[in-house]
Amino acid sequence: MSRTDGAAMNDLIDDDAPVGRVLTRREMLVLFGAVGTASVIAACVPGASGSPGASGSPAASSGASGSAGSPSAVTAIPSCVVRPELTEGPYFVDGKLLRSDIRTDSQDGTMKDGLPLALTFAVSRIDGSSCTPFEGALVDIWHCDALGSYSGVSDPGFDTSDQDWLRGYQVTDAAGLATFTTIYPGWYSGRAVHIHFKIRTDPDADAGLEFTSQLFFDEAVNAAVFGREPYASKGLADVPNAEDGIFGQSGGQLTLTPEGDPDAGYAATFEIGVQTD
Repeated sequence: MSRTDGAAMNDLIDDDAPVGRVLTRREMLVLFGAVGTASVIAACVPGASGSPGASGSPAASSGASGSAGSPSAVTAIPSCVVRPELTEGPYFVDGKLLRSDIRTDSQDGTMKDGLPLALTFAVSRIDGSSCTPFEGALVDIWHCDALGSYSGVSDPGFDTSDQDWLRGYQVTDAAGLATFTTIYPGWYSGRAVHIHFKIRTDPDADAGLEFTSQLFFDEAVNAAVFGREPYASKGLADVPNAEDGIFGQSGGQLTLTPEGDPDAGYAATFEIGVQTD
């Protein structure tokens, strides 16, 4: 993948294009019928966590040291939470790397330096008025390293087209869970700290679904992380969440507050319901 042509090189212009939007209250009511907006943000199956936010996961503390905890230790059944879709950006590469630990390059085993982050997706399938764990969904994530570079691309300032660190996908299990071991992302000029993700069915199938968005991070956690090496050489992002146009489209529904600390690392669980009907 290359962005060396004309305006595509200019200030990540593709990464600023809006895609999707936050559902209005009326649309939520239509989606869920008479059950009301509260059902959009509440657990809608027995045994769900009942906490609909994008937050840290106490039970995933084992992942804070860099190892992804077992899905059963993270959460039970995901909650049905509708989230806004956001732009894919210019750096998606469909490398079909099936792996949970995405910190290394698959060619030479080189591991990216950074604070460990255990990130679990709890994905629900919304079909009509039903909400069930989404088994068999493909969850891709990709993000920049501690100093703001992506793998797999040619861009002004770096050419990593032959590398694939900090990229990969998992298939959700029977509980709708997919867990990754990665590093806390860095940042690049013009954007707040973020991780890209895509949830989809088999991309080779004749028909299916695809949902693409981005995760952001609590600014207090960012401040703690970016005071440590290898992040400290760049310091805080030049664009905080409040000034990032793409974050502004998220309605605050895509912000993680990971648990942990900058000595051991962090862990977080993100719950999301995907409409499939």
